Amino acid sequence: MLASLDLPITLDSRLGPVVLRRAGLADLDALMALLSDDPISASRGDVASVDDEPAYRAALAEIVGDPGNDLLVVVDGDGDGDGDGRLVATMQLTRIPGMARRGSTRLLVEAVRVRSDLRSAGIGGAMMRWVTDVAAPTLGSTLVQLTSDAARVDAHRFYERLGFAGSHIGFKYRVPSSGGDGRG
Repeated sequence: MLASLDLPITLDSRLGPVVLRRAGLADLDALMALLSDDPISASRGDVASVDDEPAYRAALAEIVGDPGNDLLVVVDGDGDGDGDGRLVATMQLTRIPGMARRGSTRLLVEAVRVRSDLRSAGIGGAMMRWVTDVAAPTLGSTLVQLTSDAARVDAHRFYERLGFAGSHIGFKYRVPSSGGDGRG
């Protein structure tokens, strides 16, 4: 975990106050449902099948067990600020020390998802402002980067409104399955 990040924290949204906190095993079912709520993710196999639970459980354990990674969730308020409300959003952060840019450290933001019925409620914006204003400086990152599927035109406009600039063309190579799940 990126332990130096002071969490949980309350973020403001048009939905009202929401809590950003670290994900835990108790969030697994809601995380699976959130991933399947996205049509692009669903087309890649994220369909919240109970058969896939062991793979998601292993991934969650690996992410939270790696000090360079963190999986965060946003929950709506249940009034007491403890972060036990409904899970409404998620994102993964990865700190990447590097040689390029004179030894700059990057903060990679991946798998940003907001529940489809709550998009445009300011949750994603609050999450990303926290990343750029709080998480990146706390972690010593000089660059926040993310990738977004070419089909996510609305997401691209969202990131540009927040000050992100399209700067690179990404490439992926799907490794043939050799006993693993073969997804990518």
